[in-house]
Amino acid sequence: MKIAIITENFLPKVDGVTRTLGRLLEHLEANGHEAMVLGPESGMETYAGAQLVGTAGIPFSPYPELKLNLWRPLFNRKLQEFQPDVLHFVDPVWLGATGIAASYIFFNGVPTISSYHTNLAAYCGHFGWGFFTPFMWAWNRWCHSLCALTFCPSKSTSAMLRKQGFKNLRIWPRGVDISFFSPSCRSPDLRSQWLGGDPPDSKTILLYVGRISFEKNLGLVIQAYKRMDHSRCHLVIVGHGPAFEEIQDEFAASNTPVTFTGYLQGCDLATAYASADIFAFPSFTETFGQVVLESMASGLPVVGLNAEGVCDLVTHERTGLLLEVGGMEREHQYEAYRSYLERMIEEPETRKRMGEEAVAGAQDHTWAEAMEKLVRGYREVVAKARRAQRIKGPDDGEDSGVEEDFDEGFEGSVEGNGEAERD
Repeated sequence: MKIAIITENFLPKVDGVTRTLGRLLEHLEANGHEAMVLGPESGMETYAGAQLVGTAGIPFSPYPELKLNLWRPLFNRKLQEFQPDVLHFVDPVWLGATGIAASYIFFNGVPTISSYHTNLAAYCGHFGWGFFTPFMWAWNRWCHSLCALTFCPSKSTSAMLRKQGFKNLRIWPRGVDISFFSPSCRSPDLRSQWLGGDPPDSKTILLYVGRISFEKNLGLVIQAYKRMDHSRCHLVIVGHGPAFEEIQDEFAASNTPVTFTGYLQGCDLATAYASADIFAFPSFTETFGQVVLESMASGLPVVGLNAEGVCDLVTHERTGLLLEVGGMEREHQYEAYRSYLERMIEEPETRKRMGEEAVAGAQDHTWAEAMEKLVRGYREVVAKARRAQRIKGPDDGEDSGVEEDFDEGFEGSVEGNGEAERD
């Protein structure tokens, strides 16, 4: 097939969305499909055989790493030349919404799907725009409703979206490379470096990996850790983001020991995971939690919140501890989260058992299986569109290799009263 992907977010920015798209493009290339990506300027012309067509954007002041990207006339021309079988809109909000409108005007015969990755409505409150939350839900719902199928990464996210009135939902899960993220990557030298030259096992290492931004609820980890005995534990923060300097200043002002590594990728990231002891992940705005899965594959028990995305991966008391914070005062949250972290420090055998179960659980999530669920969605909407064209009568030209009688009830659908949600 030929797949055109329109995305608000792409490399070189590193986050769960861009890493998933990278994996998707690699999978499409390996399986003989052609892809084109329309999105923010990346500085690259191709990735995994896919042509990249970039555009300029307007800086988004609350979050400098993101831009409101502009649809270019070049995009229409490139799409006409490419002649895609399907259009895939990734988190359509601005560029994607314009692209959906363009698809109706210029490419009305091309089927469309969308994928939901980021809980933007929840983010509104973190940026002080809580009044904007209902509008964001309405806008997201409208954008995705214009596509034949909407893919989301987890069962808990699909349940949340159904409550918000989203239709035609399917699961597109994520995977992890267990040959890459593995406990075998543990490095005593790195541990000693984090601990300022002290013996590698002199303290328990707490690890956070992700965007350094307050919508990730980092205040929970910060305040809990500041109340702990730092002769027994040390916090390592991997990543960067708009709150990086502010959080650095907060730790410095309180003279709290912490290690900031900045962004890590590849072997450096895998080594960081495996060299820690506990994964501290306080976010409650995840749709999946890719870093949670990577930490589990690396043998770390997770201390997080019982929230969307994370609860699909972590089993309380088996692969980690999940805190229920509903209705709990903020100060009580800090104390409860601290007690969970301290329990993991004080119970090394529990930590070891949970880490082993985490590795076993991560093995159930492979990238190949995850990506094929999306590809089956592509085939479904293409086959349906081709049948519709034949019913209308016009010749649809050269065959694209998509079977006319493809089964629309493919595995991986969202649980909707036990049945797949369909058009």
